[in-house]
Amino acid sequence: MKKITMIKIEGCPYCAAAYRAIDEIKKDYPPVELEVIDENTQPKLAERFSNHYYVPSMYVGGKKIYEAQPGETYEECLANVKKVFEAAS
Repeated sequence: MKKITMIKIEGCPYCAAAYRAIDEIKKDYPPVELEVIDENTQPKLAERFSNHYYVPSMYVGGKKIYEAQPGETYEECLANVKKVFEAAS
């Protein structure tokens, strides 16, 4: 299983939804390493993933699989987080 990298910002409601989705689906997938990078407190690490505008953004093997969009519902977030976990499997 490949590592998932998540770019987030503290206090972001879409990031909170992504964490909720991860908690909901992780039991359905093999264990995965989740690297979480906070854009505000870890800007040097976040620079490696400069091809995103919105957070959360999730990468597998350096490839962006999911980037939240304004107005996204929880159901949309959940479906996208599932795609990330499938890409990492």
